[in-house]
Amino acid sequence: MSFNLTANACSHLTLADMEDDIFQSPVTLQVLSTKKVPQSKSVQAQDRYRIILSDGIHYIQAMLATQLNTLVDEETVTKNTVVIVEKMTCSIVQERRLIVVLEVRVLGTPSEKIGSPISLNKADDTPAPAQGISNASTSEISRPQQPQQKQSGQPQRTGSNGKSNWHPIEGLSPYQNTWTIKARCTHKSDIKTWSNQRGEGKLFNVTLMDETGEIRGTAFNTVADDLYSKFEEGKVYYVSKARVNLAKKMFSNLANDYELGFERNTVVEECLETTGLPMVKYNFVPLAGLEDIAKDATCDVIAIVKEVGTVSEIVSKATSRATKKRELTLVDQSNYSVRLTLWGKQAEQYQHENEQPVIAFKGVKVGDFGGRSLSMVSSSMMSVNPDMEEAFSLRGWYDNEGKESTFQAHNRGSAAGGSAGGFNRSQIRSLLEVKESEMGLSDKTEYFSTRATIMHIKSDNIAYPACQNEGCNKKVVENGKQWRCEKCDQNFDSPSYRYIISMAVADWSGQAWLSGFNEVGQMIFDMSADALMAKKNEDDSHFNAIMHRVNGATYNFSCRAKQDSYNDTVRVRYGISRINKLDYKEECNALLDLLNTPWASRSVA
Repeated sequence: MSFNLTANACSHLTLADMEDDIFQSPVTLQVLSTKKVPQSKSVQAQDRYRIILSDGIHYIQAMLATQLNTLVDEETVTKNTVVIVEKMTCSIVQERRLIVVLEVRVLGTPSEKIGSPISLNKADDTPAPAQGISNASTSEISRPQQPQQKQSGQPQRTGSNGKSNWHPIEGLSPYQNTWTIKARCTHKSDIKTWSNQRGEGKLFNVTLMDETGEIRGTAFNTVADDLYSKFEEGKVYYVSKARVNLAKKMFSNLANDYELGFERNTVVEECLETTGLPMVKYNFVPLAGLEDIAKDATCDVIAIVKEVGTVSEIVSKATSRATKKRELTLVDQSNYSVRLTLWGKQAEQYQHENEQPVIAFKGVKVGDFGGRSLSMVSSSMMSVNPDMEEAFSLRGWYDNEGKESTFQAHNRGSAAGGSAGGFNRSQIRSLLEVKESEMGLSDKTEYFSTRATIMHIKSDNIAYPACQNEGCNKKVVENGKQWRCEKCDQNFDSPSYRYIISMAVADWSGQAWLSGFNEVGQMIFDMSADALMAKKNEDDSHFNAIMHRVNGATYNFSCRAKQDSYNDTVRVRYGISRINKLDYKEECNALLDLLNTPWASRSVA
């Protein structure tokens, strides 16, 4: 296979100003080499790769954006690989040009180098990483840095060619003295105050984004007072003279190892240009795919707001403070729905109660309350009816057919179905593992999946008399010939029985007691609780035969473990959230998949 490289692309990249179209246009180049840049042991940063790019005539150095690391790690990009570089960015770091490759498409890997390229810069003959970027080598970090003369007044925004010269956010590190970033403010928090033994204070933070990445910036006390009014969500700013620190991951979910600390001399200026502005980038996940995302992780979603709840108030257990909340029901083309919670001012100021807008959410937190749920956090952002292709497609789908669609919820509680849609194989545990890991002994409920066989079901109190009104399910008490529901303040001629199951199950590792409710009983007995109780009252031997018949059946269980106290004794109760009949074809496919994992290789060895 022959490849045609883009002629003179390297010389063009070397001479082009920062606004040149070549940085946004596809060019075909060959990767002559890849090299991991050594990291300092004192800096916890992502791996970085330096690459040599050739157009067949000349070659130049470039850095690979960290989101493309997997291309090198998985050897998709190796020596001599030909790629189409679809997007790049460029800045001047320590008087050297730094090109960062943002998007590539692999064409193939010929056996030899194309042409006889020569360097455009003698320094490239002995390539070294540019000083001042986050992947500086150990020797460069330990070598004393020459102090650079501070500039007074406004931040330097032009290079020697008189054109714009911005530093990429991805290239920021603590080992630089002078830089200016051009970034969009995608989030601005309220001013928060604190008081403790060391005194009082205030702070606010912003999230800044450019084409290469995002970074969090924080201002404290008087600096917060000075800078708070200068930032506005959605606008683009020039920011310079801030301190670059290691990120405190407990306060931020951004994929950046560093954060900015704003100081008294930090310069923040609004960008009034209308071209070349960094735009918000999304990585949308369909609502059906939320099951594959870990609890407490963040993701981006775009969806129709189908229903809007009212503003309510809850009291935080941690702070004892009242907080406003509002729940939105989101739907999309995957025919799933999910609840998203707005908090505080966002909950109060939401103004689309009578509409069904398209909203793009960035950085929302995934929870497992009721199966899967979403929640806005301090760094999340939402854009109502955004001007993007995904929003137009979603709007057209909903207006034409989505309004009449039936949506499935990520609901652990609705366990009646026979499909294995709610069984999470990544959380599967043996009963011994569940007990040895002490699941449920912490203050919070923990979830697990297990496959077990029914050994015994308690027959006494297997069902209780419940209210006949739909959605009530409260126990009713017999009052003469009537059954009374205190909640509904009604009397009924007869109750509606509902299952309350307590059963012993076992697998290869041991035994445990599980409890479940009406949906679980209906799945096991394949009849309503009313029907089973009728048989018990009519023929006790027939009832006992049914109880015996269900023993020995194996199911997939999705369970929750929660600490409980009974007679001053702490114990763990295992409740069934979902029960599924075995799909033997699916079970066989899962075993086949297991044979292709490292586990199988280790077992054979």
